[in-house]
Amino acid sequence: MPVEVPATIDAGRQDPAICRVPALPVTATEKRIVLLIAILAGFLTPFDGSAVNIALPTIGTAFHMDAIALSWVATAYILASALFLVPFGKLADIYGRKKIFLSGICLFGAASLVMTLVATEQQMISVRVIQGIGAAMIFGTSLAILTAVYPPGERGKALGLYISAVYLGLTLGPFFGGILTDVFGWRSIFYINVPIAIAAAILILWKLKGEWAECTGEKFDIPGSLLYSVALVAIMYGFSVLPDITGGILLVTGVVLIGVFIWYEQRLTYPVLNMQLFFKSRIFAFSNIAALINYSATYAVAFLLSLDLQYTKGFSAEYAGFIIVAAPFVQMIVSPFAGRLSDRYDSQIISSVGMGFTALGLFLLIFLTETTPLWYIIMVLMILGLGFGLFSSPNTNAIMSAVEKKYYGVASGLNGTMRLLGQMLSMGIAMMLFAIIIGQVEITPAYYPQFTESLHWAFILFTIMCVIGIFASLARGKRGGQKPVEG
Repeated sequence: MPVEVPATIDAGRQDPAICRVPALPVTATEKRIVLLIAILAGFLTPFDGSAVNIALPTIGTAFHMDAIALSWVATAYILASALFLVPFGKLADIYGRKKIFLSGICLFGAASLVMTLVATEQQMISVRVIQGIGAAMIFGTSLAILTAVYPPGERGKALGLYISAVYLGLTLGPFFGGILTDVFGWRSIFYINVPIAIAAAILILWKLKGEWAECTGEKFDIPGSLLYSVALVAIMYGFSVLPDITGGILLVTGVVLIGVFIWYEQRLTYPVLNMQLFFKSRIFAFSNIAALINYSATYAVAFLLSLDLQYTKGFSAEYAGFIIVAAPFVQMIVSPFAGRLSDRYDSQIISSVGMGFTALGLFLLIFLTETTPLWYIIMVLMILGLGFGLFSSPNTNAIMSAVEKKYYGVASGLNGTMRLLGQMLSMGIAMMLFAIIIGQVEITPAYYPQFTESLHWAFILFTIMCVIGIFASLARGKRGGQKPVEG
């Protein structure tokens, strides 16, 4: 049935004189310019991540990296993004989203250029961290700016186009990443980011008006940001050193620190993360939980299949990239339609159906072997793509429509954080299984049976998580059923 006006949150304790809403672009032309800039930014970072994933076996051979170190090339980027996303979302609300957005684009482009010059695996992982910081600045602001410009009746369509750009990056990343790796070498992947970053920066300086600094004058929560960052580092590094006792200690420490962070944030007037957004809106809370579970269950799939296709199947990076394109290609097609549907109908059912298709695809991957036919893998990837496409746009629309304008930066940062935390946990599970089943060795034919066993256990765990995610998605309730919450 058609959706009623969505509930919004005014959960903060800020002084209305401090948190003010500036004039925003209102003309159709200004909206299209903002959308174009957001699309460029939305394309850039996933393209880089998915292209690097397809090049990992080649990178591993070049630097003689073991399975755990190879995982850190992808994980360092995600972890850095997750660490800084919420803090930069809050800084953007205070000092201006345009400033943070532009700085992120420039930092990401510069780090990409430096990546072409690294000589050791330590240098590579370090620069990937810098790339991740730039990505956090982009993630924490682009969605907030887009949401601020488009009213609720048009927002789902705009978010659908933005997410389609994300999926286009995911689609072209493996394909062109494979071609570039085979023809020009893995370093060529990072050259592509530079002109895209320059084009986006020029558009921002030339056409993007306003700063969208809607909470000017608030204090920035440094202790809370540090607590949050240390907790995430402890959890992620703990995954990588399991089954050693140090890994267990770090994981427990990280979880405890998350609890301390939540307790501390509730006692601040100006928290880096307004916990009331979770406690006073069922829709906001469960939509974010569903996003966290979805990405935790799915992100490592492309990473694992990239390794499987090139190691056990013997395909080239180019051919493996062409195969993996199947999932994001379907996502790219489905997302705009799913976004438009979420403007008219409640996102609860649409995104839950998407989660169901995702669970089905993950279940089918459990039976993957060295002799699995190619048509089976492509079919499963298309099912996963359909699930991702139906879930992401409606779920994002539900999250952003559940908060008032002054919280768009934080909500955008939280939405991105759920995605990145999910991706981080997904890679953490993959790293944990590699550490337990394969060990810290380079993946050679002698270790292919252990590698395949790691895949089976990964897809079993991911399927269970996604089934739980279906219930989280359904538990949010309907948007029209919740009254607005007053501060």
